[in-house]
Amino acid sequence: MDDKKSKILSYVTGFLGLIGLYFFVRIMMVGDTVLMDDAEAQNSILSPFITYSIFLLIVTAASLVIFSIVNLTKDLELFKRTLMGIAVMGILLVIAYVFASDAASTDALGNIMIDGEAGSVSKWVSTLINYSFILGSIGLALFLLDFVKSLVK
Repeated sequence: MDDKKSKILSYVTGFLGLIGLYFFVRIMMVGDTVLMDDAEAQNSILSPFITYSIFLLIVTAASLVIFSIVNLTKDLELFKRTLMGIAVMGILLVIAYVFASDAASTDALGNIMIDGEAGSVSKWVSTLINYSFILGSIGLALFLLDFVKSLVK
């Protein structure tokens, strides 16, 4: 990044930080007791801070997605590897879905838990648990493989 863009980015970041500092000082001046008890204070002080935080989150996420896509389109080989990675993740998700159960969730006594009825929600919860297990197992296996390789060297 050239020096001019770096300075502009520093000024923008500093400005956003000053806005956050302004909200922080307002919250500290009022105190947490007043904010917990007074709805008017919550609406006048916390609501703008929350709106600002949501705005920053959306802008950050959007810029992350946009710049990632732009950088992927610049390098065709990187784009192919990314698509392959997404395809493998999709295949693993399909495998997790196939092996997932759509049975009702029960407690230790065999009673159906609240909101644990059989159906699509139960199937997707089971799918994501299986998916996490598959990804965790692959990660652990690769970690152990790398560890063994480092010991052999």
